Amino acid sequence: MNQRTIFLAGGCYWGVEKYVSNICGVLETEVGFANGHLDSPAYAQVKKGDTGHAETVRVVYDGDVLPLSTLLRLFFRIIDPTSFEQQGEDVGNQYRTGVYWTDGADEAVVGMALSQLQSQYDKPLVVEALLLDAFWPAEEYHQKYLDKNPTGYCHVPWDMIEWVKTAEV
Repeated sequence: MNQRTIFLAGGCYWGVEKYVSNICGVLETEVGFANGHLDSPAYAQVKKGDTGHAETVRVVYDGDVLPLSTLLRLFFRIIDPTSFEQQGEDVGNQYRTGVYWTDGADEAVVGMALSQLQSQYDKPLVVEALLLDAFWPAEEYHQKYLDKNPTGYCHVPWDMIEWVKTAEV
């Protein structure tokens, strides 16, 4: 197995986590906060919008089954990559979009994927593409939130969450 990790920010992390966890080849997900200026923040701090963190999903996947380029292509289907600090009804710095890596080899793959994505839009993309500075897991009640609360809020359409279970990778 070729276990790899990438960090994806796409608005409220509940829906992103549920969607990504349904992709064939994803082994593990965890929601949390990336790249802010406060160590080990709590959700109550991040939601104020002044810590610099993005709501992010840590995605562990099998690179032999699911290439990063495919994972990113599927992720891009559930975000508006031209919307600055907003996805769905969620507005604020913590809801910005981003792809964060820890392995330098992923930088080129992310860059290529964003270049291909840009060709589909007239407006410039606002998706951050950065080396991960830090990731702090969110409190336990946020983990697998939509599994625990199936009628909970989700900006990712439920039909997409179901569709991705059968998407070709």
